[in-house]
Amino acid sequence: MQGKRQSGLLSNKMDVNQAKQEHLLALKVMRLTKPTLFTNMPVTCEDRDLPGDLFSRLMREDPSTIKGAETLMLGEMLTLPQNFGNIFLGETFSSYISVHNDSNQVVKDILVKADLQTSSQRLNLSASNSAVSELKPECCIDDVIHHEVKEIGTHILVCAVSYTTQSGDKLYFRKFFKFQVLKPLDVKTKFYNAESDLSSVTDEVFLEAQIQNITTSPMFMEKVSLEPSMMYNVSELNTVTSGKESESTFGKMSYLQPMDTRQYLYCLKPKPEFAEKAGVIKGVTVIGKLDIVWKTNLGERGRLQTSQLQRMAPGYGDVRLSLEYIPDTVNLEEPFDITCKITNCSERTMDLLLEMCNTRSVHWCGVSGRQLGKLCPSASLSIPLKLLSSVQGLQSISGLRLTDTFLKRTYEYDDIAQVCVVCPYLSPES
Repeated sequence: MQGKRQSGLLSNKMDVNQAKQEHLLALKVMRLTKPTLFTNMPVTCEDRDLPGDLFSRLMREDPSTIKGAETLMLGEMLTLPQNFGNIFLGETFSSYISVHNDSNQVVKDILVKADLQTSSQRLNLSASNSAVSELKPECCIDDVIHHEVKEIGTHILVCAVSYTTQSGDKLYFRKFFKFQVLKPLDVKTKFYNAESDLSSVTDEVFLEAQIQNITTSPMFMEKVSLEPSMMYNVSELNTVTSGKESESTFGKMSYLQPMDTRQYLYCLKPKPEFAEKAGVIKGVTVIGKLDIVWKTNLGERGRLQTSQLQRMAPGYGDVRLSLEYIPDTVNLEEPFDITCKITNCSERTMDLLLEMCNTRSVHWCGVSGRQLGKLCPSASLSIPLKLLSSVQGLQSISGLRLTDTFLKRTYEYDDIAQVCVVCPYLSPES
């Protein structure tokens, strides 16, 4: 029990029939937790007030205060827990079980079992399932059990004791200890599907994880990582690189105060063997799972691992149109070039026809209604196009239509991208 002390008896219930019978053995169950730092309430006044330096002298003589810093609430002493306290999901529940022989006779074949009943399962926590041959008067059997809590809600610790008296009677009793497991963190996730053909990397997925401390005490966030699924590689975007050193965006002290929230960002990229398979990546919804490790109070560790995070698969349909090249800024009424990439995401061959429809501000240059030819499943085709804008400002590129001549089906693509249109004849001063 290094660094841990008993925090009081658990509230318990006995079987009705057993409560009426006097047993030779007594069972005590206590939770083991670490102590807390002692805090006091300093009382001060000015020297010209009636008490004078009385309060200051009393605080200097108080053994719980820090010498030279008596007005601080935090002291140097430790306080033993006075109650059961809270148990949070992801923490380790530790309990001390003691069976004491209160009688004046020797008891034989003592068997102590400890089970934990949750809403979904029953777990055996006993370190040993073998019986103790005998227990002399005023002697006891001690055991310490540990369990990493993985479910929230009501938990019941069932402790059962069986033994044999000197007269050969076999007796049995059990006690139930009920406690609640609370949720320590509130985790929310958001997914952003990136069309990143401009960087020669397809189907990037950005994950934003919002983690809120919903306990009443601060947490030290030891680790927050994302374990990706088999199709993705992950890179964390929670550090800032300055020269050769990387510093966390949250600073050197990674503390999360009660009810505070942090946002973690991750970028997932398909592995090379899956990157070119548009149809495969399109249907992937499982991204990975978050692994969160924290510490509280005097270093008590907790760990949570989320279930597999799932995103809504991007709806590319049968044909996906993306941009490989587009300028950031173009001149008013001057033609500029873009490069489109067309990918067949269906399982059949397509015969495609390209049409270009002008909008109020953007006008296409070239022949509309030209044949692009046949496109096999998962194959791609790059097409250079030319257009111009007749209106200044941030303009949206729209009006592309692809028609599959086999099925007579038309796919419309609007708001493909945006481009900034400036007038080259106006000086910056004007």
